[in-house]
Amino acid sequence: MTFFCFTVAVLILLFSFFAEVTFWQEFESRFNFIAVDYLVYTYEVINNINESYPLPLLITAMLLMTSLVFLLFYKRHYFTDNFEGSTPFIQRFTIFLGLLFISVFYTFFIDNSLAESSENRYRNELSKSGIYSFFSAYKNNEINYEHFYTLIDNREAFNIVRTDLQETDSHYVSKDFSIVRNIKGDDSSEKPNVIMITLESFSADFMKTFGNNQNLTPTLDSLANRSILFTNMYATGTRTVRGMEALSLAVPPTPGNSIVRRKDNDNLTTVGSIFGQKGYDTSFLYGGDGYFDNMNNYFGNNGYTIVDRKRNSFVGEDYQSPRIPIEDNEVTFENAWGISDENLYDQVIKQADQKFAAGKPFYDFVMNTSNHRPYTYPEGKIDIPSGSGREGAVKYTDYAIGQFFKKIKNKSWYKNTIVIIVADHCASSAGKNDIDVAKYHIPAMIVNLNDNEPFRIEKMCSQIDLYPTLFALLGWTYQSNLYGKNVLGESYIPRIFVSTYQKLGYMENNKLVILGPQQKTETYLYDKEKNKQNPEMLSEQYVKKAIANYQSAYYLFKNEGLKQKRIKKGNITTTR
Repeated sequence: MTFFCFTVAVLILLFSFFAEVTFWQEFESRFNFIAVDYLVYTYEVINNINESYPLPLLITAMLLMTSLVFLLFYKRHYFTDNFEGSTPFIQRFTIFLGLLFISVFYTFFIDNSLAESSENRYRNELSKSGIYSFFSAYKNNEINYEHFYTLIDNREAFNIVRTDLQETDSHYVSKDFSIVRNIKGDDSSEKPNVIMITLESFSADFMKTFGNNQNLTPTLDSLANRSILFTNMYATGTRTVRGMEALSLAVPPTPGNSIVRRKDNDNLTTVGSIFGQKGYDTSFLYGGDGYFDNMNNYFGNNGYTIVDRKRNSFVGEDYQSPRIPIEDNEVTFENAWGISDENLYDQVIKQADQKFAAGKPFYDFVMNTSNHRPYTYPEGKIDIPSGSGREGAVKYTDYAIGQFFKKIKNKSWYKNTIVIIVADHCASSAGKNDIDVAKYHIPAMIVNLNDNEPFRIEKMCSQIDLYPTLFALLGWTYQSNLYGKNVLGESYIPRIFVSTYQKLGYMENNKLVILGPQQKTETYLYDKEKNKQNPEMLSEQYVKKAIANYQSAYYLFKNEGLKQKRIKKGNITTTR
């Protein structure tokens, strides 16, 4: 038993050491909640690691080092000394209890954040223990806003938010803790099809439009010049599920897990539900298995038909919508995360053809996977070899979009179809600051909006503002439970929501408030040219505005304020 436990302990220590190195290369952080997630979604993660690193060589090296450590202990008679020890049982038991007490004390009373004594995020991360950080992330996988963050009175919070969201063309449905309001358009009956392509880990600075000189995105740069381009849009978070939350719910991020991954996230007032009320067929299309990150449960329980690469038939999922698997004969390339973007877009076209033939307008939420480690894609498509790094994955992502537009431009349904291209989050959000604002800047464009000349929206805005702006351009009248606003509206004030797992940032113009656990509040003036946050005392009123947005969003989710209203007529229950 001693030999076995010793060997396992040494192997774990060596494994965690090498894992920390690769994890830092990817996320510039000690183990965090992403590492916890990696233990849940083993198929994608193990295959991703296997395709990204020489796993057999690494495992062999770890086993060899473990054997060498074991041999060293054996040769120095450490095991013999242990076996022949004559320490009385009561003394050994006392030492055991002492060590157990220390472990329990650390577990409940020594918070991992105590290591964060510097203003520099890198220093804070380096001062931590990786294994301790892992279990800390596991323990705090969801954070109760009301327990850990600065609060104001709920009525005051909603008064602030309702005032901020009030527009000339909207009025609130009720006076209680709610942001539900009717927004009146110009009574347009226009119902274009909408396909949203969500780009994995796609920073704005990959594009020539935003200053890149590597010529990685000729297609996207060309589309940017003939679209409605948001030049100053920011992601709300650092993970795909956070981007999905922003683009489907248009709410500020709440601390901990994205709503996509939480319980009781069904029947919400999503962007899809607004399309649904207009008679649209709504779908979620993903190149991998949508079991990952709870995506299928989230979209499937919010009215979206699922189209994905169903890999594991034995995984139990519970959602109401139909699921259409992508078959083997429809796939020409696949890696750990999913099928190639070209194969995915072929599915988008296939589904669009079928819906158009059925005479229904459609809204598709499409999530690609190519721009993700191991950065592999079909050979011979671009001039950068597959698997050679991020630049190749970015260029292939751009190439596949170009092929998609070539295939759909002559389709009968394309003339009446809008294509939205937006990133879920940036390739890297880590910097010397807890929230590095520049690393949330993402591309977003609306392509092929009929009767609209290309133009640029220069105002700073958030992912959550994308659809309210589109609905305004379409002239739609609809009921909104969204925090997003029409960026082109007269009352719009430039502001963004940016977050990490625990830190919540709100910035209006250049005034930045960062809220953190233990009721911490930090305020800065942001210098965009130098990407520098200068500490500055901001007004209490402004700080309250930041708190009000996050506090009210958390309140609404926890108290079913983001749910669609159920109406019962006889024996039939419907939602609106």
